Amino acid sequence: MTEQAIEEKGYAHPDYLVSTEWVAEHLDDPSVRIAESDEDVLLYETGHIPNAVKLDWVEDLNDPLVRDYLDPEQFAKLMSEKGIGPDTTVVFYGDRNNWWATYALWVFQLFGHDKVKIMDGGRTKWEAEGREMTTDVPTFEKTDYPVPTRDDSKIRAFKEDVEKHLDKVGKGGSMIDVRSPGEYSGELLHMPDYPQEGALRGGHIPGAANVPWAQAVREDGTFKSAEELRELYEGKAGLKPDDDVIAYCRIGERSSHTWFVLKYLLGYDNVRNYDGSWTEWGNAVRAPIER
Repeated sequence: MTEQAIEEKGYAHPDYLVSTEWVAEHLDDPSVRIAESDEDVLLYETGHIPNAVKLDWVEDLNDPLVRDYLDPEQFAKLMSEKGIGPDTTVVFYGDRNNWWATYALWVFQLFGHDKVKIMDGGRTKWEAEGREMTTDVPTFEKTDYPVPTRDDSKIRAFKEDVEKHLDKVGKGGSMIDVRSPGEYSGELLHMPDYPQEGALRGGHIPGAANVPWAQAVREDGTFKSAEELRELYEGKAGLKPDDDVIAYCRIGERSSHTWFVLKYLLGYDNVRNYDGSWTEWGNAVRAPIER
């Protein structure tokens, strides 16, 4: 298949995606910070895009004690240390078709940092094209990043939100489970080839449709066209653009990928990521489950 330019794919908000070529042309742009976020937290050290900073999804983005994300003061400190200002455009990329990159972008948006983009194709495409990699870790002058307000209400769903949402499914509300078919059916507690742990019960939240997250991308890691994505989510899963949608997976990273697709590529206005996902729901006493 001939590669389509991002602008030719019919996305609702194409400005949230950039090509590998665009990134290569902005490696030294002071208004841009490139950030790598991976499932494999040691991958960055083996080689990364020149001038890219590392965002460790455990050490950098999560609270060290409570199951939650860093607080506004911690976020401002992290931004300062990474040389990111409030007007800096942050371009995320990573391994595994950008699933952790979209997770990092989602967290940034909780804090109102809206100048964010995903490098289409991620690390896989950059490497496949033979583009420059380095092990040099860049240093940038610290910024004076103002402490932001964190707003969880618009793009994040909690367990109590999901419980209220159950009665809305099929009545203006939708729920999408982006895990593997085996996890959705309850046969597995995690993806195939991963330790089967993290939840006491298997299955899915009642009324949730199943579209595994990786079906949204092509073999080279780039996102499918808007037409293909609409067929996937609307034609097969029955979602509607004006639905109130909640996406979930196991811990929220795969569902952030689907959240990005629905919100920015297809233009859904009301879509939230339930980051507690199955490790919360599958352990909760008396939480309803379907198989």
